[in-house]
Amino acid sequence: MPLNVVLVEPEIPQNTGNIARTCAATGSVLHLVRPLGFSTDDKHLKRAGLDYWKLLEIYYYDSIDELFEKYPRGSFFFSTTKADKTYTEMKFEKDSFLVFGKETAGLPMDLLKANWERCMRIPMIDGARSLNLSNSVAVIVYEALRQNGFMFNGLSSKH
Repeated sequence: MPLNVVLVEPEIPQNTGNIARTCAATGSVLHLVRPLGFSTDDKHLKRAGLDYWKLLEIYYYDSIDELFEKYPRGSFFFSTTKADKTYTEMKFEKDSFLVFGKETAGLPMDLLKANWERCMRIPMIDGARSLNLSNSVAVIVYEALRQNGFMFNGLSSKH
């Protein structure tokens, strides 16, 4: 199974479109947890993903619990600015689930507390609140790919 990107209640179509493009280009699967802050036929969402939609494997869920029930043995990692550990301290597996929260609030605190050992952050200077969601996803996806030698998800080193 390939690497998985999970967006919990994403709000901005352009971010989700950019993330979809990153997933398509890396062979990662995109999982969207409702409610979404936009329609999936939104022109901004489609435009940000350009012609990559045909390369994308995407699934929808009505709750994070539905996702957990579908993948009870999944290796989940949770991105938050509140974590003690950085994303480079995590040991990602080839089929890990990288979980990201909505742009305005991140992931719910009860979810983070229940999974604290698997929470990660991207280092930033003091006073910086957060990175753009699509940038955060790209940083962590490529670290997971790097840790696994870029040798899965159908990636080619020829480009």
